[in-house]
Amino acid sequence: QVSPGLRTPRLPVWLCSVLGRHSVLFGTDSRLLSDWKSERTFHLYFYSGQQEQTQTAHLTIDTHSHHWEEAQREDPCSPGKRHPALEMAIRTKWAGATVSWNGTDPFF
Repeated sequence: QVSPGLRTPRLPVWLCSVLGRHSVLFGTDSRLLSDWKSERTFHLYFYSGQQEQTQTAHLTIDTHSHHWEEAQREDPCSPGKRHPALEMAIRTKWAGATVSWNGTDPFF
């Protein structure tokens, strides 16, 4: 029988399969599980266990950013900005969210 702690986690945890690799995306704020207002700006951590990742990535997610703010920063001559696969996976839960890698180069 599955314990109640596994059925109802105390912290948000997502197991991910990004580009065929398994990883974990987690938060340390339990309010993300029960209070939709806490989903405006919050922090998530990403760990893939892959050799190229030397430390857990700290990500800041902003679900109320405006798509036109990001478009203004892009070079108008560029053919379009490609987003890392992890950012696209995050956007399956929070559509239109911006993801800040907080100084870490996006590696996934």
